[in-house]
Amino acid sequence: MRNVYINKIAAFLPNEAVDNTNIEKVLGQVGERPSRAKRIILRSNKIETRYYAIDPKTHQITHTNAELTANAIKKLEADGLDLNSVDLLSCGTSMPDQLMPNHASMVHGELACDPLEVVSTAGICLSGVTALKYAFTAVKSGEAEIAVATGSENASAIMRAENFAPEIEAKVDNLEKHQEIAFEKDFLRWMLSDGAGAIALSAKPNTDSLSLKIDKIFSTSYANILDTCMYAGSEKQEDGSLRGWRTYSPQEWLSKSIFAVKQDVKLLNENVMEYTVAQALITMLGKNMFDPKEIDWFLPHYSSVFFRDIVYEKMLKAGCDIPQDKWFTNLSYKGNTGSASIYIMIEELLNNGKVKKGEKVLCYIPESGRFSTAFMLLEAV
Repeated sequence: MRNVYINKIAAFLPNEAVDNTNIEKVLGQVGERPSRAKRIILRSNKIETRYYAIDPKTHQITHTNAELTANAIKKLEADGLDLNSVDLLSCGTSMPDQLMPNHASMVHGELACDPLEVVSTAGICLSGVTALKYAFTAVKSGEAEIAVATGSENASAIMRAENFAPEIEAKVDNLEKHQEIAFEKDFLRWMLSDGAGAIALSAKPNTDSLSLKIDKIFSTSYANILDTCMYAGSEKQEDGSLRGWRTYSPQEWLSKSIFAVKQDVKLLNENVMEYTVAQALITMLGKNMFDPKEIDWFLPHYSSVFFRDIVYEKMLKAGCDIPQDKWFTNLSYKGNTGSASIYIMIEELLNNGKVKKGEKVLCYIPESGRFSTAFMLLEAV
């Protein structure tokens, strides 16, 4: 089996950065008054700027998810990658532009490069890492010589105010009780944003610049233990099960905002760090997968600064002490871009010259969909 290297990495963030005073102007106001939850959520997550694929004046979508992804890949091309030499395109996203065909096929269509293998991975934040793991495995086994993996999100497309107008209208007879959308929907409007990242992999390191050697990608699911936490296209029932969109009428899709992204915040806060950090690290360290003392950079993908100290507490519980002065995140100024976030963090770390030859990088990517997690170990060579 061969070694696999990240030779090039690019990130694409659409339009101009949007600060906290302008979020509701871009996404639109739901109902007759501004969100009461927004200020509390922003104070907790500490995100100061983010990017939306929305024209702030017309409120129209400026990029599809496939276009965001293709733009990131085109930046790899501008950096010297020959797209027609790529054997495999592996794309992960939470929300593709359509149910069918798959997201990678649409990205390939945007690129219009030569025929190649395409694969899409489903999920939420973890979909970008599972796409990368597929590409990593293909190169490692010799099935592909050059592979491109991506993570991308266009969350704003379904967070615009007009998408919630039918639900507000349906509740007009009970307006006092329903003056704003339910918290589990409103919560995520101030948490998620848009962006894409792309990574070019091969079995040979760069000869004139740093590469990142992928040592391990570990992922696991805890869906056998925990109920669904983050979901879309469904409604959560009293017993914790999901009722999918196909069992609702088209009228209910609108009146209940079935396709909105929702999160069970209580379930999230009680479980996400215990399982995605502590339990996963206990398993990894029990198998001697890495030595915490050798880690020079820790890249955690968390949705909110609220979780930072809790992540560290759970790391210590697992016997994995990586001091916070070794941590790197760009959440506060590039936003929470879901499956693209880890790509966008690695891109800044590598392309801005922060990481040095010989240094080891540990990446942490949790997913609250039904609680799963991934850790990736890299080495600068």
